[in-house]
Amino acid sequence: MPDVPAAPAPTGPGPAAFAVTVVGIGEDGWDGLGQPARHALTTADVVLGGPRQLGLVAGRVRATEAWPRDLAAAAAALPRTHAGRRVVVLASGDPMHYGVGSTLVRALGAEAVHVLPAPSSISLACGRLGWPVEDVAVVSAVGRPYAALARELRPGARVLVLVGREDGAAQVARQVARRGLDAELTVLERLGGPRERVRVLPPGCAPGPHERLAIVAVRCGPSSRAPAADSLVPGLPDAAFSTDGVLTKQEVRAVTLAALAPAPGDLLWDVGAGSGGVTVEWLRADRRCRAIAIEPRADRAAHLRANARRLAGAVEPAAGERAGVQTLRVVEGRAPGALAGLPAPDAVFVGGGATTPGLVEACLAALRPGGRLVANAVTLETEAVLVGWQRRVGGTLRRIAISHAEPVGSFTAFRPALPVTQWVHIPPAGAGHTTTTDREDATP
Repeated sequence: MPDVPAAPAPTGPGPAAFAVTVVGIGEDGWDGLGQPARHALTTADVVLGGPRQLGLVAGRVRATEAWPRDLAAAAAALPRTHAGRRVVVLASGDPMHYGVGSTLVRALGAEAVHVLPAPSSISLACGRLGWPVEDVAVVSAVGRPYAALARELRPGARVLVLVGREDGAAQVARQVARRGLDAELTVLERLGGPRERVRVLPPGCAPGPHERLAIVAVRCGPSSRAPAADSLVPGLPDAAFSTDGVLTKQEVRAVTLAALAPAPGDLLWDVGAGSGGVTVEWLRADRRCRAIAIEPRADRAAHLRANARRLAGAVEPAAGERAGVQTLRVVEGRAPGALAGLPAPDAVFVGGGATTPGLVEACLAALRPGGRLVANAVTLETEAVLVGWQRRVGGTLRRIAISHAEPVGSFTAFRPALPVTQWVHIPPAGAGHTTTTDREDATP
């Protein structure tokens, strides 16, 4: 293998000259490193990493430092705390897959980070299982809620779950049981090293403790149950939701999601969220979608949280948990006051409260460029407000009328539901709405 040097040493005193090399290392330690990685480590002034990674290179490098608890802050401070030093950071496997490499790139910029990856635990696990990597969903439960697994569990699915607790496999088994699925679990520990261990657990077997950092592979069997809740297409059955009756109904919800047009990484404000039908469908559209649901009633907010956990695998992070990519935040308050200080949205749905003075103005002012505002009305009073806004600023108005066949005596007739008037508005570019400059600032 050709000798590839580490990232160049700093050439000046300023932070712009600072560079760092990130070396991925596996359970086989020094023996598994290629020549470029070994060269980077042996020529470094200091090697940073976690205690486990640093132990794998003990005695082979000049100096080591363990990361402090606040990793993100320490990464951002490196140009100041380690100026003029050749720095190498150790990471497990592929540093850019749920690893410190991504943290360093966010803090320092891609041009200042040189990455030498090792095989990721995902690749090793797929190799052991005989699973094509492209057919596998990956969920990280390291410092994140296990509920995020729920949206990936469906008949025939293959999922790899990264766990960070000794009872991780048991937590995964509980999620599988809640979805009513039969699944074979495989616990994979210390992959690629001399103490590698792979255990297959048949369906229904209670998993015992394992290494703190491990992978739990889930192979879901076929199921004869109705597939409606497994589809990611908007329009879940109304019966799938826990609700007190305040729920955007199935067909209207599907049309509403089409108008909101969720895209990966987009942030939704669901204003007057009720039981969270639109929030849940938005989060199910893509694992990277994020939502802030604003609902004044605590009982309905409770329904929303339960629906988001069960149907979208989304929960609000508890204290000490990382938010992850798919993030839910529930604001128990009344708009427009409850909107103050929230990160700018890519889309806003007004499902209730459009007649409240200042609410629509606040939503329009907050939208990012290219954002979408969708508002639904059932009452004549709310419809009049939406018609007025359409005349003032433009957009599209449409009437959604749904009828269902129901018995009428011994016959059948269509019974109409209340019609819904929908206003869809996409402000033109440069309309003067406030924005944030960095999508990282928009994390709920």
